[in-house]
Amino acid sequence: MEMMNDYFERVNDVCTMVDEKEISQLLDILEKAYYRKQHIFICGNGGSGATASHLAEDLAKGTLNGNIHRDGLRFKAISLTDNTPFILALANDVGYDSIFEQQLRTYAEPNDVVIAISGSGNSPNIIKAVDYANRRCLVTVGMTGFDGGKLREMALHTIHVPVDDMGMTEAVHGIIVHYIVDQLREKLASGYRYVERVSTTLEQEMQESRLVNTVVFK
Repeated sequence: MEMMNDYFERVNDVCTMVDEKEISQLLDILEKAYYRKQHIFICGNGGSGATASHLAEDLAKGTLNGNIHRDGLRFKAISLTDNTPFILALANDVGYDSIFEQQLRTYAEPNDVVIAISGSGNSPNIIKAVDYANRRCLVTVGMTGFDGGKLREMALHTIHVPVDDMGMTEAVHGIIVHYIVDQLREKLASGYRYVERVSTTLEQEMQESRLVNTVVFK
């Protein structure tokens, strides 16, 4: 039992090392994607792949506040780790480093969101996907551990867990995922006033995004 308490204390210590501003920034990104009806693509390998699937499920279903028959706005969250036949075909015919990037080429549009999860921050298929997403004018978020690797440098936004321990990194990523979903669930239940406040700023932001994309892709 003492060993378990020591582990819980370590988890708590690492959680306090995460920059709260980075989490708040991701919350803002996800709220905007919700109201803009944009897709949120999430990817990762191994344990991070499981976290990607978990976050996609919790965003899509866990934010409904029990009303699964509600029409209208929903989080359009998709895990790029879950389409097994597509992944196997890409890995076999193109290369494992292309399994996420190629799915983004198929499904993503400018201004969609990509959340890339990598403990090391150096997984080749993650780096390739984020590089494509940046060039395609998607909003990229990297969730990392250790020193953050290449992902922390190239993602537009990051949530960094500064610990040299893969298991601890993945554990804290899981806690952050649940915190984010809990916060979004509460905010979405706050009512029309909040929707109206956000929508007044979104149109201007989307016009600016369209201008940027016009310059890049004309």
